[in-house]
Amino acid sequence: MIAHRIHWRTLAIAALVGIAIVISVWWAGPGALGSPAGVDGTPTEATVTKPAPCNDTNVKESVQFRFGGQDHTGSLDACGHDQNDRVEIMVPTGLGSGTVDVHLADVVPGHSNLRRPLGLALLALSCLGGATYAFLVQRGPRRQPVPA
Repeated sequence: MIAHRIHWRTLAIAALVGIAIVISVWWAGPGALGSPAGVDGTPTEATVTKPAPCNDTNVKESVQFRFGGQDHTGSLDACGHDQNDRVEIMVPTGLGSGTVDVHLADVVPGHSNLRRPLGLALLALSCLGGATYAFLVQRGPRRQPVPA
């Protein structure tokens, strides 16, 4: 029987590489795990003219705002505000005439703050999986030869 001995250096190298990968991605910042969709536009203050309750889906509130020296009406994808509430909206570039679709300035649709810690946890698990695979390849097969 041939015994395979795993050196501690092999395991230490795999662990250090995994730790280095996680730290370098963490250090790179939030953009390394997918940046939020950029909202093109200019933040502007608006007044809610027609509030909407939050008990329906796809509700829109009407807002009035002044941009480029002119008054505009916007359709805000939000709910729960009172009439005459002041909100900060993001006015899209290429503002035309008529009702404009606007978003709250401090909200980026489709993303949450859970994205980065979850991405780092999944990256750490993938590093652990790679280290386990390297360990199994280094160890070799465990089967005993069948006597003839």
